[in-house]
Amino acid sequence: MNDSYAELAPERRITLNDGNEMPVIGLGTWGLDGEACYHTVLEALRIGYRLIDTASMYGNEGEIGRAVRDSGLGRSEVFITTKVATSEQGHEGTLAACQASLERLQVSQIDLYLIHWPTVGKDRDTWRAMEELRSSGLVRSIGVSNFAIPRLEEIMRPGAAVPAVNQIEMSPFAYDRDVVRYCSEKGIRMEAYSPLTRGACLQEKELLQIASAYERSPAQVLLRWALQKGFTVIPKASSTDHLRENLSVFDFELYFGDMAKLDALNTTGGMIDG
Repeated sequence: MNDSYAELAPERRITLNDGNEMPVIGLGTWGLDGEACYHTVLEALRIGYRLIDTASMYGNEGEIGRAVRDSGLGRSEVFITTKVATSEQGHEGTLAACQASLERLQVSQIDLYLIHWPTVGKDRDTWRAMEELRSSGLVRSIGVSNFAIPRLEEIMRPGAAVPAVNQIEMSPFAYDRDVVRYCSEKGIRMEAYSPLTRGACLQEKELLQIASAYERSPAQVLLRWALQKGFTVIPKASSTDHLRENLSVFDFELYFGDMAKLDALNTTGGMIDG
């Protein structure tokens, strides 16, 4: 690895249920596009990020692939996640969508391929295609996003692969404990998108008090909470300062009592089974 691209690299990884390893923190890229996306991803890789999360519907796979190539890192050093969109689902549609993502990214293999949203009447056929893509070697791991328990059970028919990951929106303010418990029992890794609440809750009084006690930012406390829960996190950031801040969460630990205070902030009754 080129040392100039390892400024903060924590190199912390977890092992998925299929035996593949995945970084515990990465960069979410929803809303990033064009040259801004390219430069943000390139800077993230320089600082030490090794997981980049995208989706076909984000329209930025080409820029992300270019940034990975220009980073000086070997392909095996960067974990790329992308997703099949609702409009692309079904058996044949998923196979074609994956091929299109591979071409836009200009890679021969996707590290983690997700069903972006459950789709009534298509989930099983889509999942069958996902299994075929993994068997063919075009993708290494397969999983889902935004799946509640009934939809997970729909695709986990007898003999079917268990998803490696379920990516859902999670923060202390909104997460489904039942889905977390179910996925833990099934060996499905939970991955939190929008772990920073899109900025909406960063000034909440309890969070600010905890952050002040640790001399950390509210964002760092939210990410640390998720990591201590055993979740993978993909916060979005565009400035170098925020990229650094979000990655600098491995040198402190939240005490049990503060974790409990954060848990108590959850105001949601659970996910909507979309």
